[in-house]
Amino acid sequence: MSDPLIQIRGLHKYFGRHRVLRGIDLDIPAGQTLILLGPNGAGKTTLLRILSTLSRPTQGQVQVAGVNTSANPEGIRQYLGMVSHAPLLYDDLSAAENLEFYARLYGLQDPGHRVQELLKQVELYHRRKDLVRTFSRGMTQRLAIARALLHNPPILLLDEPDTGLDPQAAELMTDLLRDIGGRERTIVMTTHHLDRGFALADQVAILAGGKLVLNIPASQISAPELRPLYDRLVNQQRRKA
Repeated sequence: MSDPLIQIRGLHKYFGRHRVLRGIDLDIPAGQTLILLGPNGAGKTTLLRILSTLSRPTQGQVQVAGVNTSANPEGIRQYLGMVSHAPLLYDDLSAAENLEFYARLYGLQDPGHRVQELLKQVELYHRRKDLVRTFSRGMTQRLAIARALLHNPPILLLDEPDTGLDPQAAELMTDLLRDIGGRERTIVMTTHHLDRGFALADQVAILAGGKLVLNIPASQISAPELRPLYDRLVNQQRRKA
């Protein structure tokens, strides 16, 4: 069996005296979609920030493609696309202008074709000339995903991209993520929507109280079983805290 694309060992993160992550061990194979579940304050966003090299672990290590992220964060970023709570888009630029701006930051040569390709993929080509401030939440999130995919990274990190979406927008988001995943891309996504996340998952992990309390292939559990298991594990961890 080949080494996992992402390997996390003994990961701890403190903010002052407050320990947010408590000894996380996690392997994520290439081409898999990992759905990371957990209540508010569980440490999901902190873990994604460490994976994205935006934050450093207090203890332990993360390796991406065999490279320690703390030792070479700049080199690792070429492998990563990140969509956080803030979409990192300019409201007074059009959809196409936003992508063209970021394409230049990524050093893409003649990015016009790539920008058009991504706008079509996220179903925003017909709105390419419209200012982002006129977009709905769902459209903004889809454009943020296009931004993260400009340099065609093999890893996409998504921090609750479905928050605040109406059912139709959420369905479009799920279809998009299913389309851009697969063997060519590894996805790590946090979400509070268990059913929606499970529909995408190859691997399901649950964080509670900074600890990884579940990490299994999605094939080992059914959607109806996930909610009661999630509730039981989270409540158990709360009682231990």
